[in-house]
Amino acid sequence: MSDDAAVAEHHEGHPDTVRTRKVAMWVFLGSECLFFGTLISTFLLFRTRTGDGPTAVEIFDIPFTSASSFILLMSSLTMVLAHHATERSDWRRSRIWLVATALLGTVFIAGQVFEFTEFVHNGLTVTTSPFGTAFFVLTSFHGAHVAIGVIMLLGTAGISYAGRMRPNEGMNVEAVGLYWHFVDIVWIVIFTVVYLLQV
Repeated sequence: MSDDAAVAEHHEGHPDTVRTRKVAMWVFLGSECLFFGTLISTFLLFRTRTGDGPTAVEIFDIPFTSASSFILLMSSLTMVLAHHATERSDWRRSRIWLVATALLGTVFIAGQVFEFTEFVHNGLTVTTSPFGTAFFVLTSFHGAHVAIGVIMLLGTAGISYAGRMRPNEGMNVEAVGLYWHFVDIVWIVIFTVVYLLQV
């Protein structure tokens, strides 16, 4: 290993570097809380303004959305397993669980796309009513975050597969895990406020 590579590897695992990354991730997630808080508040303000369009009771399929939510929540478990494997430098199992988490996230997105398609067929679009606008903006914003998370998971698995993941780089998986758990927690709030409390 060259001197430059050794210095870079040492710097990568330096406690101050790890601490800085953690703080940066928490600051980012804090800003995301503000964004989602604003969107959820907007939805609550307009949830009854359905105009001539369908209401939540008329179009929401709670059993289907509950199943999709369960799939997303199960991905938190696989993410924990991925992080645990990384902590033990078990890169093979880490990759397996990272890809499994990404697949579960992809299934959730597919379910959301199907659900949106059904809503449009039933007369609810982003321009139908203030309720429709607030609903689609909020849930689509969350869906975009899930999609970004899937890309991060696959990218991390790819880095590991290429042999570029070293024992002192576990923070990479931990950071992705923090983001993924945040996305899951936000969905619990959205599912409760947007779906369960509206029917």
